[in-house]
Amino acid sequence: MIIEIKVPSPGESISEVQLASWLVNDGDFVEKDAEIAEIDSDKATLTVSAAEEGIIKLLAEAGDVIKVGAVVATIDSSAAKPAGTPKAAPKTEEKAAEAKAPVVDEVKPTSSPTEKSPEVQEEKNLHVSPLARRIMKEKEVTEGDILEYISKIRIGKADIEEVASAKSATASFKKAMPESAKGGTRNSERKKMSTLRQKLAQRLVSVKNETAMLTTFNEVNMSRIMEIRKKYNEKFKEKHGISLGFMSLFTKAITIALKHYPQVNSMIDGDELISYDYADIGIAVSAPKGLVVPVVRNAESLSLAQIEQKIKELAVKARDNKITLDEMTGGTFTITNGGVFGSMLSTPILNPPQSAILGMHNIIERPIALNGQVVIAPMMYVALSYDHRVIDGRESVSFLVKVKELLENPEKMLMDGVDPLQALLEL
Repeated sequence: MIIEIKVPSPGESISEVQLASWLVNDGDFVEKDAEIAEIDSDKATLTVSAAEEGIIKLLAEAGDVIKVGAVVATIDSSAAKPAGTPKAAPKTEEKAAEAKAPVVDEVKPTSSPTEKSPEVQEEKNLHVSPLARRIMKEKEVTEGDILEYISKIRIGKADIEEVASAKSATASFKKAMPESAKGGTRNSERKKMSTLRQKLAQRLVSVKNETAMLTTFNEVNMSRIMEIRKKYNEKFKEKHGISLGFMSLFTKAITIALKHYPQVNSMIDGDELISYDYADIGIAVSAPKGLVVPVVRNAESLSLAQIEQKIKELAVKARDNKITLDEMTGGTFTITNGGVFGSMLSTPILNPPQSAILGMHNIIERPIALNGQVVIAPMMYVALSYDHRVIDGRESVSFLVKVKELLENPEKMLMDGVDPLQALLEL
């Protein structure tokens, strides 16, 4: 029986996707529910699984833009599983590429105890993609298994001619290069942008063109936060099973500040202004396919441990390309942390239709004036980009000052930003 594999719908408003890559070869035997392809939509990367086991026939090429619901492959479920050949044979062009390097000869053991082991040599000779390495781990296939398999491939006349042709073309190119260029490389690569990257580019440009974006800055003395983490992190980890990070403290401070300045937690919809009494905080994560922003729902009602656990869960999904569209939609405010990459200061771009985004940066010890004395303190610059159509300068600056105040005096987070002593005195 022939089973059709159709492109699933990633979301209600998405009509076409890009076939990012095939995870199997044409003619492979695939198991039921095995991942066979990755597709890029304008919001996320999703995988397509086999509906039944059988021999697969690919009907589209990687990189093709395909309508949702279109048939991209068929599976012959009546085909018997080949005996003794669980691993699919590589394509002809892959054989030729692998034949270039004499990796089999290089990994033969020698009698010298000072030479590197075959495993070390294998790592230098096999160029394995991250996806292939992940599949190797799942299938418990080692690089030694691959080298042993390659050594049994019979090299034919066509393979030798293809290698010789490629070698001749390379030699001709080097000969034609100008003398001044022989000291370095002048290679270039042209490839089509993924659907996700195209959509991201469009959104970033539209934000600049369609909003009155402005950025205000401040700095935070991180001494108290770092003291708390140093003193309580082990107990926190022992009780909750997760480390106490900066992101949960920033998230908690922001949710409290949003209650004091609800205008920052608003957005424009046509000629209407929508304000929210809850805080769905988006956390920008750098994923393999590009920047994604998973959302922590109702962060204002979560504890620090719950926020940390949710952020970790969403970040792992994003980096493994397992994040869903529902987990990335509906945020009311976004946090982005350029500090993990070493950024000292930046102006984050709004995540539409939201009206504000907070940028965190790296922590640097700098001299500051404190109580009339010059001291060295761990300082972080923070930046709030906001849509001036929604948020006035007074609200934006006051909001950022409130966040700074809460981070420098974390005990105020217990009283929703009110000083505990003032609350005790009912002032």
